[in-house]
Amino acid sequence: MNQNTDNELLDDVLAEVAPANFREALLDETLRAVRRRRRFRRIRNAAGIVVVLALLGMVVWPKHPKTPSLVSAPTVKKSAPTGYTLITTQPLPASAVITTRPMTATLFVNSPMTVEVVETSTGNFKLIDDDQLLALLAAHPAVLVRTGPHSEQLIFANPQDAKGFPLN
Repeated sequence: MNQNTDNELLDDVLAEVAPANFREALLDETLRAVRRRRRFRRIRNAAGIVVVLALLGMVVWPKHPKTPSLVSAPTVKKSAPTGYTLITTQPLPASAVITTRPMTATLFVNSPMTVEVVETSTGNFKLIDDDQLLALLAAHPAVLVRTGPHSEQLIFANPQDAKGFPLN
């Protein structure tokens, strides 16, 4: 069967069993359900937009807005100022400013007469122990202080001796 005959058969069956206004009532109920669903979708979409705008507002809005003070601004009396020190500044004189200049080749003067060659040789020294060191310093009172396993410090009783003295 085709579509038209199916609809006609259905119409005939419903017309015999259903009351006369059943078809109109069925159509009205269907339209009411469709309108209800559409209204629900619109409210749901609007609520979603409101929630997104509220969240965006919470992020963008300042956390601590400036509140106007309820107290009026203090008034300043126009009297002579007291108890302050006036500080003035001045630029430095040119003689106090340090500048750098590139050096020129004429400042480097090397003369073979003023240069002395110093050579060191190995093997011209002898290791001494603590007793021999203190025996060399017998005329100058001193103390040998150990500060670690391989470090010692020689402290003189007279601070002038620490600057040096002639040996025999």
